[in-house]
Amino acid sequence: MASETAPPSRAAPRKLTGKKQEIDDFIDQFDTFLFDCDGVLWQGDVLLPKVVETLEMLRSRGKKLVFVTNNSTKSREKYSKKFEKFGIPVKVDEIFGSAYSTAVAISRVYQIPKGKRVFVIGEEGIEEELDAEGIPHFGGTQPLGFPDDEVAEHCGPDPTVWAVVTGLDRKINYAKLAMAFGFLQDPEVHFFATNFDSTFPTHGKLLPGAGSCSAPLTFMTGRGPTTFGKPSQAMMESIERKYTLDKSKACMVGDRLNTDIKFGIKGGLKGTLAVLTGVSKEHEILEAGEAGEGPDVYLDCLGDLLG
Repeated sequence: MASETAPPSRAAPRKLTGKKQEIDDFIDQFDTFLFDCDGVLWQGDVLLPKVVETLEMLRSRGKKLVFVTNNSTKSREKYSKKFEKFGIPVKVDEIFGSAYSTAVAISRVYQIPKGKRVFVIGEEGIEEELDAEGIPHFGGTQPLGFPDDEVAEHCGPDPTVWAVVTGLDRKINYAKLAMAFGFLQDPEVHFFATNFDSTFPTHGKLLPGAGSCSAPLTFMTGRGPTTFGKPSQAMMESIERKYTLDKSKACMVGDRLNTDIKFGIKGGLKGTLAVLTGVSKEHEILEAGEAGEGPDVYLDCLGDLLG
């Protein structure tokens, strides 16, 4: 099992000044950088300043880059297209998303039984990753096949349903929640969530995140989901195995304290770096530092690593 034990004491978060020697000393500590995407590399459809140049600089210094996103709306394949659009060279294998993490766990760790299927509250990213792992599913972007006023007839337990999987679903509705609630009445049916983000940043604003889609089911059933996105250490364990990650030489880079930075701290990574282009603000980072939950260092934006 991956370590979830944070160091007994942590120094206050330090803002890197941009001096070349200070930046070089920081970068030289690490072989691998794990990057969140939304709020770090881009905001919605807007690339943040000097991101391409910063990633190129790190690659030129022999650093391994892994892009770890909680956004479940796109599969790794689709996410790679977004990187290409921004002019960021990336291999699909360098992307590790919460939808992929969930699908891999279902197929390889939990090993869904033959003849069973999962009900999805989510979008194409989850469906495509489930398809890639050969996991039967329904719901998601597929029409439910009955009028909304007939939902009660379809809400009972179903012996073919093995799990309910939730992610961000921007077309969530009462019928989907009612069906999921019905399936979860069976205590043998698993309750999984790709991630539990309360919000996500886009176009300089915060919108409801994937946690807002699973929270109603928790309220209805009294059951909390098993999550596979940051800060879940199930995701860290999968990353550690997939990339043969040496955590003593790895740094997590993110914009959010309760997912990205917590993920790195709980996972025992050597370092954590926060940027101020997403969710968490500077005063929140400093307050978290007083509680021993802040990043090691922080910057205004990722491009500041260029000095």
